[in-house]
Amino acid sequence: MNHQSHAGNTGQAHTNVLPVGLSFPLEVRVHGRGGQGGVTCAKLIATLYSQMGLQVQTFGDYGSERSGAPVQAYTRVDRVAIANRNKVYRADHLIVLDRSLMGPQVLSGAAPGALLLLNTGAGLDSYAGRYTNCRLGTVDATAIAREHGIGSNAVVIVNTTILGAYARLLGVPLAVLETAYASLGLSDDLAAAQHAYDAVQVRDVIRPAGDAPTTSVLSAEMPAVGPLTGHNVDCPPTLMTGAWSSQTPSYQDHDAPCNLACPAGNDVVGFVQALGRDGAEAALAILLRTQPLPSVCGRVCPAPCMQSCNRKSFDGAVNIRSLERWIADHSDLRPVQQAAERRRRIAVVGGGPAGLSAAYQLALHGHGVAIYEAGPALGGVLRSGIPAFRLPREALQRDLDRILALDIDVHCNSRLGSDDLRRLGDDYDATIVCIGFGPAFGLSIPGAELDGVEQGLAFLERVKCGPVSLQGQVLVVGGGNTAIDCARSALRCGATAVKLVYRRGREDMPAIDEEIEDAESEGVRLALYRQPVAFAGNGNVSSALLAEVEAGAPDASGRRRPVVTQRASSVTCDKVLLALGQGQDMDLLPSDWEIRKDRAWRGDQAEQTWFAGDCASGDGTVTHAIGNGRRVALAVLRSLNGEAGELPSGATGTVAPAQIRFSHFEVTPPHRDKQISPSARRVSFEESNLGLSGPEEAGRCFSCGHCTQCDTCLLYCPDGVIRRSGDGYRIDVNYCKGCGMCVAECPRSAMEMHEKTT
Repeated sequence: MNHQSHAGNTGQAHTNVLPVGLSFPLEVRVHGRGGQGGVTCAKLIATLYSQMGLQVQTFGDYGSERSGAPVQAYTRVDRVAIANRNKVYRADHLIVLDRSLMGPQVLSGAAPGALLLLNTGAGLDSYAGRYTNCRLGTVDATAIAREHGIGSNAVVIVNTTILGAYARLLGVPLAVLETAYASLGLSDDLAAAQHAYDAVQVRDVIRPAGDAPTTSVLSAEMPAVGPLTGHNVDCPPTLMTGAWSSQTPSYQDHDAPCNLACPAGNDVVGFVQALGRDGAEAALAILLRTQPLPSVCGRVCPAPCMQSCNRKSFDGAVNIRSLERWIADHSDLRPVQQAAERRRRIAVVGGGPAGLSAAYQLALHGHGVAIYEAGPALGGVLRSGIPAFRLPREALQRDLDRILALDIDVHCNSRLGSDDLRRLGDDYDATIVCIGFGPAFGLSIPGAELDGVEQGLAFLERVKCGPVSLQGQVLVVGGGNTAIDCARSALRCGATAVKLVYRRGREDMPAIDEEIEDAESEGVRLALYRQPVAFAGNGNVSSALLAEVEAGAPDASGRRRPVVTQRASSVTCDKVLLALGQGQDMDLLPSDWEIRKDRAWRGDQAEQTWFAGDCASGDGTVTHAIGNGRRVALAVLRSLNGEAGELPSGATGTVAPAQIRFSHFEVTPPHRDKQISPSARRVSFEESNLGLSGPEEAGRCFSCGHCTQCDTCLLYCPDGVIRRSGDGYRIDVNYCKGCGMCVAECPRSAMEMHEKTT
């Protein structure tokens, strides 16, 4: 569309306000995006000059493009009638409504010393050394227009606002602007224009245009026109459609929920994908970066990673725990010890999972480590408290051998006191205390002292040391993994029947769900919302009085607080095993020390004595202890190297189920572990769960947030600008229009759109 006007059409020309230094003919080019009002902006500029008594011509250059596509508009100004009907190729003034459009095409053909007005929130200082052969003006017209309510939050129209900044660069009085706005019925937008008039920042030409040649679209060399018979090869595209985009896609790793949920800090996606792609040894190499006990965790971990798995919302969580076990059982890989720049000597007190993890990380980083263990062998609760049918001794020993291969000194039967802890501070560069929980909780009720009432942990340790025989009715009190282990072990020791008493509901039991299911299938009965209030018997316990429990208000953990009622009933029992948890016992701590953030302090003096695992965190799982031991070990090394603060988490935002395109995946139920039959299990301490038959389960991993080179982006790109490059992809930004289809179709949310910057 072509629109031409002169002063006689307005009746309100101001022929006495021509800006100083304005030369004619004058050509103005506006660059914007569909929906920003670029064409209207060119018309406003024409109206402004028309108010000065000048001849004007204005028109837009756009087709049926979507909102957001690049749009150009042109205005010509002269003292005489304008006969030129061409587009503006050699602009004297350039107005850019969207800074993401800035590029060679915008500046192409600009006249020497051209005026360049840029809508940007970056400010003039951000363009130091750029566009030096232009008179540059910058203003945040978008923010100003939004502040004055022009357009909507989604689409801010900036044309009437930026015209105020343009008038300021010309030296045109606001009165002329006011008259122009009134003639177009835009007086409501005048305040925003005045705001931009005052806010625009201006920088004069720094480098004369003659120092660097300018290019013109008209002077571009075009290919020769050949005969029809010669047109058998496509000419390369010359239109850089990438300039159309305000956003561009990129490949980005995001955190998978399984990774974030792993207390040990394992790269779950990494080792599962490595297993499917390169085999068990490659997968174990990734696992051993963060934890040294994969054979153990592959059997006894509560697997919060599986609870968080996005595939759980589709066809069932990936069986991550059993994949870890399969990897550990099918690879003999030993980690390679790094060389420390300065070798330190560090003592670890306690040989349980936290101590083993800490010692492993320290030795792996090339430092000398000595473990002081109170018991006769390493392992802690792994050796004494977890039954063999869940954790065979050979599986534990396989992990221990891998740790000890790093040349760690081990001192067993070494129970230390507070004086010993002080001495370690003199003999070693640092000490990490990992002594686990303290004594187990008991019940302060009548009859608790009767024979036959025993702590569950003591019972499990007796079972690990040799045959234990039980008979009759066994009552287990508690709802955690220790309680389940006691109940299942009691059956294997000959108990006629086993009843597990818990004061809350089934969904509140902290034990691993699969272990509860196995216990029930073996014959353990659950007595929920019950709590012992008394035991009776003549020397030996023979009955228990169980009170009914109601769910009260939520406690600090979010679970409903148990309220014991007066309603009670008596049950027969020949043995009672208490599995009520343990407290934290810090008798080892010298009297003038205290613990602050996992570290010992004596007054205002920080000691190089640290605390890790259950004695510090109280988390209560093997996996938490492993993760805490590793993090404390790395914190010790940072402290010894004089590095302050914690390492950044590196989290990039987790991928939710809604961000996974389930339609790209086939429904494939999880591969289940092989199990010995319940009847055979309850009479044997042999391992009851035989694990997976192969690694095929790894193929079910979505690889949330991590690219797997599946080619979906390449196939769905409508313009074919994505190509394979090495072990990834390359996006040709010169031609990418920023449609975002590749990001929308990525099955695993491993791509994202981001704003283009100039």
